[in-house]
Amino acid sequence: MRRRFFLGLGSVACLALALESGLMFPRTSPAAPRIPRTIDTSGVEMVTPQTQQAIDRGLAYLAVQQNDDGSFGSGTVFSHNIAVTSLSGIAFLSAGNTPGRGRYGKHLDRALKYILEHVGPNGFITARDTSPHGPMYDHGFATLFLAEVYGMSPLPELREKLALAVKLIINTQNREGGWRYQPVRGEADISATVCQIMALRAARNSGLFVPKDTIDACVLYVQKCQVADGGLRYQLDSTVSPSAFPRSAAALVSLYSAGVYEGRTIERGLKYMEGFIPTGEVFRHENNYFYGHYYAVQAMWHAGGEHWNRWFPAIRDELLIRQMPNDGSWPDSVCNEYGTAMACIILQMPNHYVPIFQR
Repeated sequence: MRRRFFLGLGSVACLALALESGLMFPRTSPAAPRIPRTIDTSGVEMVTPQTQQAIDRGLAYLAVQQNDDGSFGSGTVFSHNIAVTSLSGIAFLSAGNTPGRGRYGKHLDRALKYILEHVGPNGFITARDTSPHGPMYDHGFATLFLAEVYGMSPLPELREKLALAVKLIINTQNREGGWRYQPVRGEADISATVCQIMALRAARNSGLFVPKDTIDACVLYVQKCQVADGGLRYQLDSTVSPSAFPRSAAALVSLYSAGVYEGRTIERGLKYMEGFIPTGEVFRHENNYFYGHYYAVQAMWHAGGEHWNRWFPAIRDELLIRQMPNDGSWPDSVCNEYGTAMACIILQMPNHYVPIFQR
């Protein structure tokens, strides 16, 4: 089994600031300009003109929906939500925008400002009354967003707060190797754990030090959650928790991100996922639909070959059907900003502008 925790290609300025701060960094070199891979290995165009039009409409919808304080999210439950704001920011990054640059550079600046304003003294990123399902989800997605931005804009304030956010994740890992809803060493579940693994991988990409023991424990926890059918259960101590598509897709991505590219867990997980390829006719698995496909498309990109060549066109075409014709949004029970951000991220996977979505 090959295992390697991803090392990112940060800028020279990013490395200089980090070295001065005393953090451990991997040795890197400047990244060459990336050309979006919009053609699959069989020569089929992945991001068609129709797809690009859908993306453009979705991003325009998000821009209009941004709140005055820079946040995203609406409704009585998810208004001004940290996770929704972070995912919306990642959707803009996925289109090639960077803070202050590009069509949505100003929107990124405002979203970044909102997130930074909600980093607590201990590094915990949360906004009161906007985390109905568990603040560690907010923290994980926000840390991921900050890490991706830091690789492009190595601002001292950003580095300092990102380092605090990463330290909080490391220090709250429980003895099983996972995390749950709160930043404490209590119980764990596969979904919250994956969110933290992805944040740690993005942080390491940006040059921050992440202990190998932390990653090894994550990997072991995820592998233990696999059940007989190849999918993954929600918690280790649950004897009745079945496998499910969304968390199984997420778990596969977390293993790839931690450097586990092959082995029995990966093989069984991919075989399990074959039963959930989108059809475009009946929208299956509506519960956590966007969450599941956000991770599934990443899993298939890492798997490569026919896995990717079959999966992406299927989810692409299904999302084109689901887009609202009037305003370009993708509705979701969380909020439409969430569904739209997730759909835009999925559809822009072939661009590979964001390091976390690169092999």
